Amino acid sequence: MQIGTLEFALIIGLCVLLVTASVTDWRRREIDNWLNGAIAVAAPLFWFATGLEPWPDMAIQLGMGALVFGIFAGLFALGAMGGGDVKLLGALALWFAPFPMLRLIIIMSVIGGALTLIMLIRQKTLNLPGKPEIPYGIAIALAALWAIYERYFNHFWAVLAA
Repeated sequence: MQIGTLEFALIIGLCVLLVTASVTDWRRREIDNWLNGAIAVAAPLFWFATGLEPWPDMAIQLGMGALVFGIFAGLFALGAMGGGDVKLLGALALWFAPFPMLRLIIIMSVIGGALTLIMLIRQKTLNLPGKPEIPYGIAIALAALWAIYERYFNHFWAVLAA
């Protein structure tokens, strides 16, 4: 797969922002709005770098962002997710096509379940008061990094498909 300089720079930038989101979510249980905003604002540059057409490609990406944000905003309203997590998922949906985004959400759920179990064990082991706060941004970021790896660095499947 041939990758352009701008596309490569944007992907590296996205990876840095995802790692930063994970660290801040672990430390403060918050994902800063500027991180989510930077991810969302960089998406149109990524569309340009990858050669997406305004119709239907960019329209699909905008629709994906709105759909994912809407679904997870509903989970936020139910108290199942944090606001930063919802914004991060909505911003990431601008970067990934529908099926890779679905895989990202599935992987995120598996990692999030394991993370929740770890946090519950930690809560009980350390005998901490209250309910544990799950830094779900870590699961989201790891799933997104996995999706990036699959697209850009896992050439095993590309060889098998050829």
